Amino acid sequence: MRILLKSTLFIFAVISLLFPSGALSQGKEYKIFTIDEYVKMSNPDPGKRYRLEILTEKDNATQMGGIVILLPAKAPKAAYHYHRNRESLLMVISGQAVEVVEGKKFPLKAGQLIYIPPRVKHVIYNNSDTEDLRYMEFYTPTARDVVEVKE
Repeated sequence: MRILLKSTLFIFAVISLLFPSGALSQGKEYKIFTIDEYVKMSNPDPGKRYRLEILTEKDNATQMGGIVILLPAKAPKAAYHYHRNRESLLMVISGQAVEVVEGKKFPLKAGQLIYIPPRVKHVIYNNSDTEDLRYMEFYTPTARDVVEVKE
């Protein structure tokens, strides 16, 4: 199980997937993500989990999706689960998280990221009683394939 903890690797991976060789020079559409924008975003439903899709088919993304999740302090933990086919890169952009991967806890803070391969059981939760957690996730394929399991 690999945990990547360098923001530069995350940025490189996203750029490599979003901009295949020559894509920018060929005039294909692209999208630049500004992390500060998502760090400062407010929750339209305070106290509840908020999910914002930031990379979809509307952006001409056919093989990859992207979301920003805001988990308020004291938010209930999501279901422990795995994905049959999905690979994910999650990057904490503010707050403190714990990612439970195959039963092992990995504390994560802003600027750290984790790679989750297919069929690996995991869940992320907010590790703070006072501060909201915000993280970005880029994943492929985009088809929903969540399998909930007991922790």
